[in-house]
Amino acid sequence: MTSPELPLALFGAPPAFVEPLHVGRPNIGDRARLMERIEDVLDRRWLTNNGPYVQEFERRIRELVGVRACVVTCNGTIALEILIRAVGMRDEVIVPSFTFVATAHALQWQEIKPIFCDVEPRTHMLDPGRVEELITPKTSGIIGVHLWGRVCDVDGLQAVADRHGLALIYDAAHAFACSRNGRMVGSFGRAEVFSFHATKFFNSFEGGAIVTDDEELAEKMRLMRNFGFRGKDNVVYVGSNGKMPEVCAAMGLTSFDAMDEFIAVNKRNHECYRDALDTVPGICVLQFPADERSNYQYVVVDVEERDAGLSRDELVRVLEAENVLARRYFTPGAHLMEPYRSFQPQAGLVLPETERLSTRVMTLPTGQTVSEDDVRRIARVIATACAHADLVRARLARKGTLPP
Repeated sequence: MTSPELPLALFGAPPAFVEPLHVGRPNIGDRARLMERIEDVLDRRWLTNNGPYVQEFERRIRELVGVRACVVTCNGTIALEILIRAVGMRDEVIVPSFTFVATAHALQWQEIKPIFCDVEPRTHMLDPGRVEELITPKTSGIIGVHLWGRVCDVDGLQAVADRHGLALIYDAAHAFACSRNGRMVGSFGRAEVFSFHATKFFNSFEGGAIVTDDEELAEKMRLMRNFGFRGKDNVVYVGSNGKMPEVCAAMGLTSFDAMDEFIAVNKRNHECYRDALDTVPGICVLQFPADERSNYQYVVVDVEERDAGLSRDELVRVLEAENVLARRYFTPGAHLMEPYRSFQPQAGLVLPETERLSTRVMTLPTGQTVSEDDVRRIARVIATACAHADLVRARLARKGTLPP
């Protein structure tokens, strides 16, 4: 048997990993402590409806963020939908297209039109100047999205919102336990929404939370989360079922116990990726501000095809052959997904940076299940593929013609 042309699975070498290595594989924390809490839930038979673990979870979130109110929910999307309705958004709301589609869906679900805005090339987040250009008499609000464990230009967005009398809220699904200018995410705008989905560094199986200093707003959202009930039989407001069950709160509290460890592992892996990929042309690992708190939740790589020799999509295919399931965040932009692609076919004309980033950015595995040795192996795959780009591209083209 002849040896492969290159030590890559694409050329017949054994994959770098026997089992698939995912982006966002769940962190678990202290399994024994989690099971104790779950047993306690079962013993109490208080499985949902604002149980003691939900109340404790809300308290710990409030204390971390430094706000007066926290309303936990069954997931982050429901939290965003409730908040959008509670602050009175209507007609049109400005959002980035470079985000997970749930940000737009939370508006469209309520028949509010998302107006897609471009992002800053350096931060990948909303550009306040572009936001202001899109404001019309129909604009009722702005939704900023913090990305990757970094934070929006909150001062710039707040200034725009104040000048035009607009509601400003944040989708902070990526930014739990992060800060800007020493102030914790969760304390900006009218309110902010966290996600504790299983793929987040800090999870509650499924879950979300809305945090705010506006206690009147929080009380309205508590009603909306529970069918509008105030008391046993008294419905005073239209509502839905957005309650978090006790077992999810138990997982959230277990994540709280291990949060510092999760962040330390993420930071270690991020630094290892940065060091291992530093000399690979065209491969840039997105950095985090050294003077701020971050969760280091995502290892984000920008691929400059001209220098790397391969495109982002080609590198993703190389990595997939090695059982490294890199993700193309966010591809395509939300404006190219349905129903927005049909409703707003010209949206891309004002989104050049979004469309550029959507061809360049990928995220790599990190978290508790990824070791420094794993990181170095992934980096070697990327470096080898880029160093032999012509051979790799030819092999990918050939494999593309073969039946699956």
